[in-house]
Amino acid sequence: MIRISVEGRDGAVREVSGNAGVSLMEVIRDNGFDELLALCGGCCSCATCHVIVASDYSEKLPAMTNDEDDLLDSSDHRTPNSRLSCQIKLSVELDGLKVKIADED
Repeated sequence: MIRISVEGRDGAVREVSGNAGVSLMEVIRDNGFDELLALCGGCCSCATCHVIVASDYSEKLPAMTNDEDDLLDSSDHRTPNSRLSCQIKLSVELDGLKVKIADED
């Protein structure tokens, strides 16, 4: 199991875990973080699963696609470490990942 530290919009931090190969979005959603809407279900067609990834994990993530980049451009809360959690598949290298659920647009 890959451990992930998730900070909700209220500032509360909870540690959750998921299996390798599952998307970060699914793990966050399935662990009761209702503020992560994930309206498109992981199809990379909305930005409602926007998270801010801790900078020390940025280089361990897969490269951002043009579609993900375009969707994040629509957010008023984009940062250099913004990612769509549906586009991050969990792997052993991501054990201990820290993310914050981005503010809602």
